Amino acid sequence: MAAASSSATVTEPVLHGIDRMVRNIETGRFERSLSAVTAVGAVVTATEIFFEHDSASFGNKLMWIPVALGPVGAAAGIAGALNHRMAKTFLPIASLTIIANGLQGTYLHARGISQKPGGWHNARYNMEMGPPLLAPLLVTMVGGMGLLAAILRREK
Repeated sequence: MAAASSSATVTEPVLHGIDRMVRNIETGRFERSLSAVTAVGAVVTATEIFFEHDSASFGNKLMWIPVALGPVGAAAGIAGALNHRMAKTFLPIASLTIIANGLQGTYLHARGISQKPGGWHNARYNMEMGPPLLAPLLVTMVGGMGLLAAILRREK
């Protein structure tokens, strides 16, 4: 008969759902993932913006800026996922630029709605048929994800 060992093995509890996410944030694992998600979000958003602005024939030269910022956001997200220094320098700069452009786009879309016949007095129709008022805020959210990734602690 084998003797029982006196030292008990301590196992960490299995984490599920939100507990696992909180643990990943505490240990720094989430920072890399969020950087990578920022890269994917930048590509998807820039592609969608390209098609929407192309259907408007890029009537305003400023319509090219969010399209051009897509690859910048993607490169910053990938660099941030792979390199700590890039996550703390290039990623927040690119993210802040994307956020600023999203806020500028919201202003320009609001101005575009106001310039439609009836302006804001005919808001429901002009919001449906004019530039989408809330769409630029989606690109702002991509920038916000990148900025959050840059702020979070990185795993060692």
